[in-house]
Amino acid sequence: MLHIYYGNGKGKTTAAVGLAVRACGSGLKTGFFQFLKNGSSSEISVLNSINNLSIYCCDKCDKFTFTMNEKELAEVTIQHNEMMKKAEELIKNNDIQLIVLDEFLDAYNKNLIDREFADNLINYSISRCEVVLTGREPTEEQKKSADYLTEMKAVKHPYNNGISARKGIEY
Repeated sequence: MLHIYYGNGKGKTTAAVGLAVRACGSGLKTGFFQFLKNGSSSEISVLNSINNLSIYCCDKCDKFTFTMNEKELAEVTIQHNEMMKKAEELIKNNDIQLIVLDEFLDAYNKNLIDREFADNLINYSISRCEVVLTGREPTEEQKKSADYLTEMKAVKHPYNNGISARKGIEY
C-alpha cells in the first residue's frame, strides 16, 4: 500500500518516523531513505539504534538546493538514484516490509531523481511492501495511487515570526 504525507505543514517526517518505529516494534524490516537530507537530522541518531531498520541518507545534501550549483545538483541526483537502486534491491530481495522515502516528493518535483525509474519502482513496490512518501506536493497520479493520503497544512508556525528551525523540534 502507498502512504503519502504531504503539504507545507510540520509533521511529515515525524509521521513517517513514527510509522517506521511502529513497524520495527512489530518485527517488520524497514528501509528509511532520506532524500535532500544528509543524515544530520536528530531522528537519525535514535533510528540508528533500532533493530530491523536500515537508514540511507544523501550525504551530498549539505545545504539547501537553491544554494547549490549545477555540479552539486548533479552529484545529489546521482546519489538519489543510487539510493533508489538500493531501495529496489531491498524490495526485490524481500528484505523489507516497509520503505520510507522521506522528502521523495521534493526530490521528484525538482528533478533530482530519475522520475521514470522512481515511478516504476513505486508501482512495483506497492504490492510487495508498505511504501511511504513524504514531501510538499505529490503529483495527481501519486495522489490517485495512494491508499493513505494525509495533508499537513501549516496554519501557524514560529518561522513566520522569524524563529529559525530548532534542533530536536524541526530537525
